[in-house]
Amino acid sequence: MLRVAARLSRRALSSVRSHSGTYQSTFPIHQSLFTSSVQRAPRVGHCVSGDILKSVSHGSHTFSSFASGFSPLKHKPLESLIDIERAKHQTPEDLAQIWDDFHLGRGHIGASMKTKLYHLMEQRAADCRYFVLPVWKGSGYTTMFMQVQMPHILFTGLEDYKARGTQAAPYFTVSHYKEFAETKDLVLIRGDIVFASKLTDSEAKWLLETAQSFYLNDTRYKLVERFNKKTSEFDFKDVLRALDMPMM
Repeated sequence: MLRVAARLSRRALSSVRSHSGTYQSTFPIHQSLFTSSVQRAPRVGHCVSGDILKSVSHGSHTFSSFASGFSPLKHKPLESLIDIERAKHQTPEDLAQIWDDFHLGRGHIGASMKTKLYHLMEQRAADCRYFVLPVWKGSGYTTMFMQVQMPHILFTGLEDYKARGTQAAPYFTVSHYKEFAETKDLVLIRGDIVFASKLTDSEAKWLLETAQSFYLNDTRYKLVERFNKKTSEFDFKDVLRALDMPMM
């Protein structure tokens, strides 16, 4: 199992708070592309460790289960989801549209990205694997802790992460499929909502798109770098400002 050193200080996560509020496919003609069963992603058992949240001083290294790779996450092969031979005959635009629409309303998120953007995100994630994002709920927001280890992304609630440590499970998992990266300049993305009580489809979609923006936008990525490499300088309020969210 791959071991990765985490460089997150107490200050980086102590500046992050969660706030609760006081304040079907429309293309049935193409469904033959897909297999008959679409299942929810399995629980990932020892992916989150409380070590990162405990006494980790700036500049020191600690190893955590959360950073040890994705062996508990069983990658669902693309051929178990779609008929790849049929998909080969679709244009990139049609395939992306069919893929997106098929996942609507199913507790899954379908998306896609250009190969160049995937490689950029892969490169940046190898250097900076962790980040925190707020998700707006009602009249407040809840904070998500994320790990990016391409081709996967895991999201779990920061409060669950603090409370349960290695017993915490992801709320939302994302897998990228590169089978058409070279032939169609297209990487398919599938998100699985593990706990529907924690995230709606629209919240999960927003979370995925926002996570991508922080890794692909040069200005926003500076905050990701600060969180991972200069944790003593990280301030969660800068994330809120970048997203035009109110300070609470």
